[in-house]
Amino acid sequence: MRDGPQATDSTSATSADPPGVATPSTVRFVPRPSGEAALAAVAGAFTLAQLLLVRPGMGLGWDESVYVSQVSSHAPAAFFSAPRARGVPLLVAPIAAWTSSTAVLRIYLAALSGLALFLALRAWRGVFPARVLATGGALFATLWVTLFYGPQAMPNYWVAVGALAGTGWFLRAQANRFDRTALWGVGLSACLMAWMRPTDAVWAALPLLLLPVFLRRWRRPALSAALAAGLAAGAAEWVIEAYVSYGGPAQRLSDASRIQGGLGWNIAVADQLRALGGRTLCRPCTSAPPSVPETLWWCALPLLAALAAVVAVRARRPAATLVPLACAASAAFPYLFLIGYAAPRFLLPAYALLALPVADLLVCLVRAPGRIPRPLILVLLPLALVGHLAVQFVVLEHTVRRTTAAHREWAAVAAGLHRLGVHPPCLVTGENYVPIAYYAGCSSAATSGHDANTTAAGIGRTARRLPTAALVAPDGSPPGYARSWTPHQVAGLRVYVAPGVTPEGRR
Repeated sequence: MRDGPQATDSTSATSADPPGVATPSTVRFVPRPSGEAALAAVAGAFTLAQLLLVRPGMGLGWDESVYVSQVSSHAPAAFFSAPRARGVPLLVAPIAAWTSSTAVLRIYLAALSGLALFLALRAWRGVFPARVLATGGALFATLWVTLFYGPQAMPNYWVAVGALAGTGWFLRAQANRFDRTALWGVGLSACLMAWMRPTDAVWAALPLLLLPVFLRRWRRPALSAALAAGLAAGAAEWVIEAYVSYGGPAQRLSDASRIQGGLGWNIAVADQLRALGGRTLCRPCTSAPPSVPETLWWCALPLLAALAAVVAVRARRPAATLVPLACAASAAFPYLFLIGYAAPRFLLPAYALLALPVADLLVCLVRAPGRIPRPLILVLLPLALVGHLAVQFVVLEHTVRRTTAAHREWAAVAAGLHRLGVHPPCLVTGENYVPIAYYAGCSSAATSGHDANTTAAGIGRTARRLPTAALVAPDGSPPGYARSWTPHQVAGLRVYVAPGVTPEGRR
């Protein structure tokens, strides 16, 4: 493939334009080396860092257990609630369908996430120089939240790389009306996003959908059609499932809103700030904020984005910077202002889209003469980046250690259930029932809450024919249907086993 072009964010000058003057309407390309080796190095280092820093043997979390169980040969499918989509189960199916090894799954996802990052950065060839793409990729890849979720069976990273790639392809297609590859890139990237999380895909793509509506020079029917077709293709399964299992798309969206605490005007900025110390889910988010070093980068992001926009506008190349900034703001908006809790992974698409404009700003600071002395920049900028990386890796190590310990506790409970005779086929309910049931190879059930999928009478009927256990916190009391069951103490939980189950698993 020939080398990609380089964008200058302006249309080609016509014969009526004075020499050296370009109109700032859209994106113009001039040839530049592709720099694919640098992008491959960033992606490869990202994969290697995941394998070294995020332990492949770290067990599956709650949400991961739900997604993987849909295609697993190891355990029955867990209840699939309204907000979820089938992208992740299909993504992990090549591994989960034949092995229950979490290590193999993590290695597979780490390699796949590195490849996806390379392809997403490559989509921007010609829009930014290779040095900017490599720097932006490194900034995004070294965030603790990116490294932590890259090898996990979760949708947010994949929405992020889809948004990053789709925006790059969109700008390339806008610049070259004859670039059919870019049109396919836009459609496939949108499909990936919607395949993973349809609602997140719409928010991330919203500026791309609106630009042709308000700016005549951006009106390209083929490009808008490719974007819309990609979103529709990716969301098709979700829509069909909504009609089959949830009463239609409107009802599914309503159920999803209820499960997420009721979507509406909820300022969650402070909640996201509190989660930056390594909390994978902040619900409710009442803890104290993490230390200043752990949050400084996050607070600096809006300022850096604004400076990047100013630099791009003054340089008369606004599109390549303002478009991803708009998509980042749109992707982040529902998780900062419309939801009553926080999780760092929710903002991964915004981080991916912010990375390149911020990287462009940093490269400009280093390369362009200005009021700040160049030696000062060359000293302070590396020190700031080293400090930033140190903070990211400290938070990552703490998060991985705590998460691994929690997953080992779940695995210990599952092993205890086996010793008590709860072997597949079996049923588990109660405290942390979804991941523990997955580890034990059992079905999972709940009579209340967001994932309620049965009744107390239904559990009672199942307990008469299958080994069944109810998990209760040490300070909790058993549900009514389990009060006559045999109590046991297993790995910090009280386990109530239905009558008739023997340590050998026979009834």
